[in-house]
Amino acid sequence: MVSPLGTRILIVDDEKLIRWSMAQALQDVGHVVEQAENAEEALEAVRREVPDLVLLDYKLPDRSGTEILPELRQIAPRMPVIMVTAHASVPGAVEALKGGVCDYIGKPFEINDLLQATARALEASRLHDVVEWHGGQALKMMGGGQIVANSPAMKKVADIVQRIAESGASTVLLLGESGVGKGVIAHALHNLSSAKSDPFMNISCTSLPDQLLESELFGHERGAFTDAKSQKKGLVELADQGTVFLDEIGDITMGLQAKLLGFLEDHIFRRVGGLRDIKVSVRVIAATNNDLAQAVADGRFRSDLYYRLKVIPITIPPLRDRTEDLLPLASMFIEHFNTEFSKSIRGVDKACAAAMQAYSWPGNVRELRNTIERAVLLGSGELLVLEDLPTEVSEPSITPKCQDLEGHFDLPAEGLVLEDLEKHLVCQALHRTHGNRARAARLLGMNRDQMRYRVKKFELVEFQDTDA
Repeated sequence: MVSPLGTRILIVDDEKLIRWSMAQALQDVGHVVEQAENAEEALEAVRREVPDLVLLDYKLPDRSGTEILPELRQIAPRMPVIMVTAHASVPGAVEALKGGVCDYIGKPFEINDLLQATARALEASRLHDVVEWHGGQALKMMGGGQIVANSPAMKKVADIVQRIAESGASTVLLLGESGVGKGVIAHALHNLSSAKSDPFMNISCTSLPDQLLESELFGHERGAFTDAKSQKKGLVELADQGTVFLDEIGDITMGLQAKLLGFLEDHIFRRVGGLRDIKVSVRVIAATNNDLAQAVADGRFRSDLYYRLKVIPITIPPLRDRTEDLLPLASMFIEHFNTEFSKSIRGVDKACAAAMQAYSWPGNVRELRNTIERAVLLGSGELLVLEDLPTEVSEPSITPKCQDLEGHFDLPAEGLVLEDLEKHLVCQALHRTHGNRARAARLLGMNRDQMRYRVKKFELVEFQDTDA
């Protein structure tokens, strides 16, 4: 569970002795406790900082507990509330439950009953947050963490993953080209560990601006910035006892790199705009297709964070270097999309298999998955055939070899700017393929990420939103 440093409980009761005894019991098990003796103090405390749980007395000197419930709900819709009262009755309990309380305790009560009710409410709140996150952020994973390892290269990776998953390693760095399946490896590390039943939280570091990314990771307090209308727990807090997967870690800014380094050192953080330290126990898996060593040399990535991350690096080979895995991966994807599209395709025919094995798969496993999805959707027979594959896979590459260029291009006597020639060739390829960046990339012997980089580098605005 989240450390007591981050579990804050508000006790609302007009009887000082009751408040004191409840506070002592909760503090003894590590909770941070705040007290209020009337409804107005309670509302002000929640407006100031939303607690993790409220213990609310039914009868208060200025207003009843049920009367202020709607206002509490308006301030913090998901905040759990336990009603505590000496006036227990069935109608009163029904009224309180309709108002949104999660439990109901009658006075006098045993301290153990109070602690058990508190623990139940906090765990239910945590699970609600986790389920909500997964519902909003669930990814279509390539195999859901299942590692296909027929090739020697992937057998080595699978062995390393197994050993790391069983260890207490808190930080892992996944390296490899775009599309090789770093997300699958991250899921496998989680699923093979003792934390497999705990949360797995995933975020792409390229998908959000710096401030919003920090908020997604560490959460924020109400009023921390313009759109922060309520308190929000971040990924690392929701993932307590589980795993946080930070995809494309090489793209975060220097400012956020410093905050991430501080968190990795002791797993203590503060929400954006917060004043309290929160401690969690999580495994952090970072992934990138960037050359982080070069980024450090260029001054774009902190060296201390780089060395902190690379204590346990795992390099995932590209699909072209693990051809033994190609057809087993294709079979796994066929089975998956058979279920999704209500198909019954049994596999691929010999010609289709040969074409797939001859292709270089510059987009790696992600490209293979997308190709099989298209083929299963459009295929009409028991087996996928050559015609079900996209043209770039089914037809031999028409990329010219270096020796074919001899005599076709002469360096001008006055020389040229190589970057200008590169831009000219990129434009030619894009025009020839009607803006299809993937096909244009193949004409120039590069992958689509390299083409995407050049489109951005040369500011080819007309091709930035074309099909990749």
